Amino acid sequence: MASGTALIYDEEMTTHKLLWSDPVCDIEVPERLSSSYEQLKSYHLVERCVCVPAREGSEEEILLVHSLEHLEVAKSTQTMNEEELKRVSGNYDAFFFHPNTYRCARLAVGATLQLVDVVMSGKVCNGMALVRPPGHHSQRNAANGFCLFNNVAIAAEYAKLKYGLQRILIVDWDVHHGQGTQYIFEEDPSVLYFSWHRYEHQEFWPSLKESDSDTVGLGKGKGFNINLPWNKVGMGNSDYLAAFFHVLLPVAFEFDPELVLVSSGYDSGIGDPEGQMNATPEVFAHLTHFLMQLANGKLCVILEGGYHLKSLSESVCMTVRTLLGDPVPRITGEMAPCLSAVESIQNVRAAHKPYWKWLMYEVPPIKTATTTDCKVSAHLLPVPVHLVKEMDKTEIKALVSGFYADLVKEDETLFSLGSTLAILDKILKKEACNGIAESPTAAVSVAFALRHSVRFGFQRVLCIFVGDLQIIPNTEDGKILIIHICEKEQSGKTGSKHYISLNWKQDAEGNDFFSAVLGFILPVAYSYQPNLTVIAIGPNRSLGISEISLLFAFLQGLAESRILAVIEDTEINLMQSVAKALVGAAAPHFGLYVPPTQEKVNKIKILRDQFQQQWKMLQCSVKDGISKN
Repeated sequence: MASGTALIYDEEMTTHKLLWSDPVCDIEVPERLSSSYEQLKSYHLVERCVCVPAREGSEEEILLVHSLEHLEVAKSTQTMNEEELKRVSGNYDAFFFHPNTYRCARLAVGATLQLVDVVMSGKVCNGMALVRPPGHHSQRNAANGFCLFNNVAIAAEYAKLKYGLQRILIVDWDVHHGQGTQYIFEEDPSVLYFSWHRYEHQEFWPSLKESDSDTVGLGKGKGFNINLPWNKVGMGNSDYLAAFFHVLLPVAFEFDPELVLVSSGYDSGIGDPEGQMNATPEVFAHLTHFLMQLANGKLCVILEGGYHLKSLSESVCMTVRTLLGDPVPRITGEMAPCLSAVESIQNVRAAHKPYWKWLMYEVPPIKTATTTDCKVSAHLLPVPVHLVKEMDKTEIKALVSGFYADLVKEDETLFSLGSTLAILDKILKKEACNGIAESPTAAVSVAFALRHSVRFGFQRVLCIFVGDLQIIPNTEDGKILIIHICEKEQSGKTGSKHYISLNWKQDAEGNDFFSAVLGFILPVAYSYQPNLTVIAIGPNRSLGISEISLLFAFLQGLAESRILAVIEDTEINLMQSVAKALVGAAAPHFGLYVPPTQEKVNKIKILRDQFQQQWKMLQCSVKDGISKN
């Protein structure tokens, strides 16, 4: 299995610079690259990456996307003086040439293709290319918006040609619309292009009608171009997450890409003079983590914009940390998308309803610990799993008597808590990031773990329990949120804000659980912002291994990746799958996407309607119509 993260950087790309005064272009400075690389070095991230040398992209590679005329104009600038460079630059919208621009642009293309090669060949799992000039505005026959050659578009064509790929996802989170990439692929169903961008009803550059949500592609490419226009500045973390939950991720899993390319512009981050958005660097860790669950983890991140050097460099570091498998940092800010963001999301969903099943059918340190008595042999678990010695039985008895006595009536149950407590203790003290405990009585172990975590001082503990839950902890004080996934409604407990019952049974022909995870569980979990996540698999589970793996993969973005897994079923494949997810192994294939039945659609809708005022990340439509203010 591929492992490691590639980093590609060449200092020569800093030699491309503006030689005259131009207030439009003067923000695209060499320090964008050098300061990002220096920040990576200061956090000791460079030494943890597989450093791959850049190469020049060949003329043949550039011609995969661009015209010969465009290539020849770019080539001719190498020997021009300043006046000639200024005159040629004036032929394009927001672009400048330097005598070394052509060389730097070829290095940017080559660095991007090097990244595709090391990821597709399995030498690394993922990676990032720090390149200049950027590429996503560049068109077949024209430089545009600081971009000469379209690095990511060339990479997509190159990957199709060299590796025979049939489905490539391009995610463009730059604050400007990558109209160059859109034009190149608008008739191509093999490339799914997603862009969010500051738009302000066509007032913001590039001010194109075709940057709006109703531009969905042409001919065979209809449905494969997704524009999410931001019509106000100030979009924050919750708005970006809502866009992923309710638009990008459901489409991406249905599309099932073989490779994910990110046009990674950080001008959509806080402090940037171009974007004027409020998203903090941490959000890029979460977005990266979500994309790592696609394409068996084959993810290539290529730098585009970003003009506030501090915000840019911190966001680059957040992205690389996540690619390396570090715990995803806690996200800040209120978890509620603004009205304008919800309106944009609703418009995109309406525009794409004819093309995607999920919309047709849907109504709006140590990484992992387990214990030495684990019944699944240690050699069957992934190498990074660390074995923790069980707590002494006398210690457990002393701890349980009194505070937990009502949960434990028999000695057998008492002693089975040893593994749960030993691992939970490591997680609470931050000696382990996450862990797996086997238990003959998952419900007792979970009730114990939840109460112990709150007693330890945690204010918000999220519990996802799959199967029959015989003991339902008290959730009235809001310190515990339980989402109970079971085949049938259990008697004796009514739903409330902090106890939610989701009746769901796996369908044999494929995985329809995507709609429940992305449409309900993940938005609720992000709204709650837990300090710890407990995922428990009890008796009579109604989900298969693919569905359970999906839960673990996505919920690692919360609580700084602190997860306690409690498993009653000792099935080897289930334990292996959970362990692999927790140690950050490349994402498995989660099974064939299938749309949920109408009955399941209705369940999600009823729950959304019931809880969207309390858990605001559930909001993805505006009931009283669209307002344009």
